[in-house]
Amino acid sequence: MPYTYHEGERELQKRFDSERLAGAMQKRVIHESISESDRAFIEARDMFFLASVSADGGVDCSYKGGEPGFVKVLDEHTVAFPNYDGNGMFMSAGNILTNPKVGVLFIDFENQWRMRLNGSASIDFDDPLKGEWPEAMFVVRVRAEEVFPNCPRYIHKMQLVERSGYVPKAECRTPDPDWKDHFEDALPAEQQKRRAEMRERGEL
Repeated sequence: MPYTYHEGERELQKRFDSERLAGAMQKRVIHESISESDRAFIEARDMFFLASVSADGGVDCSYKGGEPGFVKVLDEHTVAFPNYDGNGMFMSAGNILTNPKVGVLFIDFENQWRMRLNGSASIDFDDPLKGEWPEAMFVVRVRAEEVFPNCPRYIHKMQLVERSGYVPKAECRTPDPDWKDHFEDALPAEQQKRRAEMRERGEL
């Protein structure tokens, strides 16, 4: 269904005389499917921000990074991305399991452009795409409900210096971050075993 403004949005639109503008944006800019130009923009990104909310209204916004193309557009309604090893709290993913609604913000800082994709997310631990991403724990798919560019005027122009060395790659095992040294006894059993074996070999 086309996006409809809720009471809070309407109240502010009235206050600041932007009802006509909001209506024009609703008709001309917000769309329900992913166009070819949207696909090109999304699949060129190496990071995005993911907003989620739990069943009881707790909110979370997290940064997700990877190699360019780590977000895949599967069709005009669906994007997919991997969940990599993190801090074990699973705040975003846990929210999705209780409330599928998410907001995804893609930003191109070099060219000062951004896109929002709002929709419903799902998690699949055995997704057939999982093998596409080295070391992916599971796959998140988002069915798009609103897709639209956002005004770029407040985006600061920045250039990439270096991508994170912790982004998983097929040709090598991703190194552990230093903070895990301080939580050794609380790490998942598989990680404790692997790290112990690495110590025996002098690799850690």
